[in-house]
Amino acid sequence: MDKMLEFRWHGRGGQGAWTASELLARTAISEGKYIQSFPEFGPERMGAPVTAFTRISTEPIRLHCAIYDPNVVIVLDNTLLKTVPVAAGVNRKEDVIIINSTEEPAKMRDTLKVTKGKVWTVPATELALKILGAPITNTAMLGAVAKATGIVTMTGIEKTVKERFKAELADKNMAVVKQAYEEAKHE
Repeated sequence: MDKMLEFRWHGRGGQGAWTASELLARTAISEGKYIQSFPEFGPERMGAPVTAFTRISTEPIRLHCAIYDPNVVIVLDNTLLKTVPVAAGVNRKEDVIIINSTEEPAKMRDTLKVTKGKVWTVPATELALKILGAPITNTAMLGAVAKATGIVTMTGIEKTVKERFKAELADKNMAVVKQAYEEAKHE
């Protein structure tokens, strides 16, 4: 791992972008890393675009601002691709964009018009509907982040999810995380 990786999460109010950022951060801290996790929103309402940020480092983090040049971008709702510049700041070949989509990663690269970085897709909505019974994609995207970056372990995620959710909901969310981990793919 570089000294610090910066993650920018794009979602809509009520989809759990900040919760996903926080779960990733809690997992990283339990695995001995330094973290920051914070949302950026104003008077948002359910369904409005929201952004959350996570920083994970092997050293203390002294930076306190939004993330403009993320190493990893996570898009919980692909309808945002039409209205939010989700790929802004993705300018290194090792950067990663993870999109909730049933499309092939190459098609998403064309849609975003990005030339650098790796593009991943995962059918998070379908997985969440099948396993949770609701289109809440945050834990599915967490599984895809784990696969795409290796920043945290599945064991760590499971511990964090079990601490955050009641038993039955934790089990369902871990099933979503594991399935998303398996189904996430890149070009």
